Amino acid sequence: MTLETLVAPDGGRVPIAVVGVHGGLVYGPGALAALANADVVVGSPRQLSQTASLCRPEADTVVLAGPLDEVLDRVEDASGAGRAVSVLASGDPGFFGIVRVLAARVGRGLLQVHPAPSAVSLAFARLGLSWDDATVVSAHGRPLADAVRAVRSSAQPSVAILTSPDNPPQLVAEALIAAGEPTGPEAAAAVASRLGEQGEAVTVSDLSDIAEGSFDPMSVLVLTGRAASPGVPSLAWGLAEAAFDRRDGMITKAEVRAVALGKLDLPPFGVLWDVGAGSGSVGIECGRLRPGLDVFAVERDRAQVDRIRSNADRHRVKVTVTEGEAPDALVGLPDPDRVFVGGGGSEVLDAVLGRLRPTGVVVATYAVVDRAVAAAAVLGNVVELSVSRGVATGGLGVRLRAENPVFVCWGPET
Repeated sequence: MTLETLVAPDGGRVPIAVVGVHGGLVYGPGALAALANADVVVGSPRQLSQTASLCRPEADTVVLAGPLDEVLDRVEDASGAGRAVSVLASGDPGFFGIVRVLAARVGRGLLQVHPAPSAVSLAFARLGLSWDDATVVSAHGRPLADAVRAVRSSAQPSVAILTSPDNPPQLVAEALIAAGEPTGPEAAAAVASRLGEQGEAVTVSDLSDIAEGSFDPMSVLVLTGRAASPGVPSLAWGLAEAAFDRRDGMITKAEVRAVALGKLDLPPFGVLWDVGAGSGSVGIECGRLRPGLDVFAVERDRAQVDRIRSNADRHRVKVTVTEGEAPDALVGLPDPDRVFVGGGGSEVLDAVLGRLRPTGVVVATYAVVDRAVAAAAVLGNVVELSVSRGVATGGLGVRLRAENPVFVCWGPET
């Protein structure tokens, strides 16, 4: 890591002030001075109206609406022409706000940020709670599924979710319940709306009630008392076969599973397919280690499908099970970031690779040499695992009993 010294901008560019507004107020002498000296003020119609008395009458105003790039062009051009620009933003503009976008455009050294209290800090304040151990997630301008995965992967006792018109509190609550987030009095929830403004409301209840309600979409959904959350699992992997209900011999052995999990290089979020899932042991371990993954198991045998669901419940992992035979059963699934293939022919591997997202990884196991060689030619890597397990021989001690060798193939190379 290198240290960077922030220096004053050159080339005639004037620093750009980013001023947080909350309830029509700005905070601190720096924010007041920035507005009083601004040649150009940028903000929503409401923010411009609220702060008009703090700005010079001759200052130009730019409404923050329409394509954001066009507004940023005007901000950059004005700064480059030597004009003082103040950009108004809600709450703390460095907290899921416009600072990130502006810094990427003009460089962080050109910004002077004057924050107001964030909606999240105010929500916890209204509830009388500290939030130094809280996870904060945004569902504003982001896919709801990503926000839900972030919440479910958090082991923190409190979570705050910034909601939006596309993802209002009741819709977020409904999605969280569907994903397995605990409900009831031990896992309280609250919706904080219009904080610091006329019509402020804080509703304390639980997720079930919130999912059935109707709330201001621009709110903060707070979850507390999440002791029932699955939390972060231990780093143990390659669980013993006894940890899963299974048909005799029809399970990826613990040692093979441990190697396969390592080769999968599991990301914190994304989509994982377990194709030819059998008892579901690989996919379930993936979901156990990475709760943010969406795990899809594909299995053609009805009895095994029931086992997958039972094993997933046993390990408190959400697995979506598709009953059917690959590759046809893969058609309706979202494109994967990681795939485990428990055998099958070349047509299955070809179908998987045809759907794999960029930088994705496939791991496939085979008991037959010919199939392993063919898979290695496509994926690029193969290793043969020969494992001997110690078994007791009465009073004579322990002998080694060889398991059938298994080939693990992985790739593609990046």
